[in-house]
Amino acid sequence: MSIPYRLVAINVSRLAFPGPVVARWRGRFLLFCIWSLILLPVHAASDWPQFLGPTRDGVYHGSAIASAWPKEGPPIVWHKEVGEGFSGLVVSGGKLILFHRREAREIVECLAADSGKNQWSFDYPTSYRDDFGFDEGPRGTPSIDSGKVFTFGADGALHCLEFQTGRKIWSVDTKKEFAVDKGFFGPACSPLVESNVVILQVGGKGGAGIVAFNSETGQLLWKATGHEAGYSSPVTGTIGGKRWLFCFTRSGLVALEPANGRVIFEFPWRARMHASVNAATPRVIGDTIFLSASYDTGAILLRFKETGPERLWSGDDILSCHYATGVHREGFLYGIDGRADPGFSPAPSLRCVELKTGKVRWAKEGLGAGLLIQAGKHLLLMNDRGELILADASPDGFKEVSRAQILSREVRAHPALADGLFFARSKNQLVCVDLRQNPKP
Repeated sequence: MSIPYRLVAINVSRLAFPGPVVARWRGRFLLFCIWSLILLPVHAASDWPQFLGPTRDGVYHGSAIASAWPKEGPPIVWHKEVGEGFSGLVVSGGKLILFHRREAREIVECLAADSGKNQWSFDYPTSYRDDFGFDEGPRGTPSIDSGKVFTFGADGALHCLEFQTGRKIWSVDTKKEFAVDKGFFGPACSPLVESNVVILQVGGKGGAGIVAFNSETGQLLWKATGHEAGYSSPVTGTIGGKRWLFCFTRSGLVALEPANGRVIFEFPWRARMHASVNAATPRVIGDTIFLSASYDTGAILLRFKETGPERLWSGDDILSCHYATGVHREGFLYGIDGRADPGFSPAPSLRCVELKTGKVRWAKEGLGAGLLIQAGKHLLLMNDRGELILADASPDGFKEVSRAQILSREVRAHPALADGLFFARSKNQLVCVDLRQNPKP
């Protein structure tokens, strides 16, 4: 995988050199600009640098993947044992970031994406304990941006590390800084980086429900709302030529200006029962926002207006996503409907819903709970049983193309797809699978 570069254009004719040396130095300076600036690195379309991918919507933008797999499944490139955690995987420039826990330490590990070889590792102590006997590792997925890695652990520790070396740049103990309650399962927000702002839903006291930090220094930039955090992660979207921030908190949807935290509107929407969570990330599609939650809550489509959102449709029998965010393609939503808890009835199903009307076009039972990636005309479903399923993304009906068992059970972390390589982790295993059209031997 190669790292792309941003070309920096400079008008050399306007540079001020002493008169006698202008002709000689213009050419040399231009050559220097081309080679020694190293053409500032940026993410490739094939990278997966944050939660839900490059555009934070579960869509893969890289080269086409194979349209079907051999009977024995796609090639396994490498695999390794990992520690605890539901944190998803992220990839940039041929490097994968794994965020997990071993014993009493949370570990940020950088691996070569094509081999799994360790590049660097950073760790720190954690005392998080899960009250329900589930996994005690980190839940939030890291973000890679502008040469930095941002992680948010199960104890509320926010770290900024140098992507190339793992060197710590800064950190913030959000639990201590904002008096954050533990909640049901500890913090689970995946950091969002917007320009030079790092945004988190922490659910702190003193109006620190949503907070933002300077990505270079860790300085607090703003805080907003008194909302508890819930288990969803923030997203941004461009509507009417302007960037907006959307946070699905425990109380409902909040729209803000990402640069300064000014609240545009608050839309209350959550389950009526206390033992519930809002976990799926909002989907910004055109000028609409799609929300979904389980616990007899359902789905709702809103049209964005600065004076307050307009409700287009809603219902609890459409697409009730528990923790997995759905994907959108050509006017249709695809997502897992129903509770993902083991043994809960009815069992989850994969559904296709018409975005404009909320009409369910089809439902497929028996696939299990899982996480979705859209890759061109295909859906990739990584289910909780460790099966990777390739299916058509079509409103005409469910059509499975290929299926392979690539992990053991207990898959909860969101997978990544970068440059045709698929990365997924279970409770104790990490695997890299080659989904390229022409897999390398």
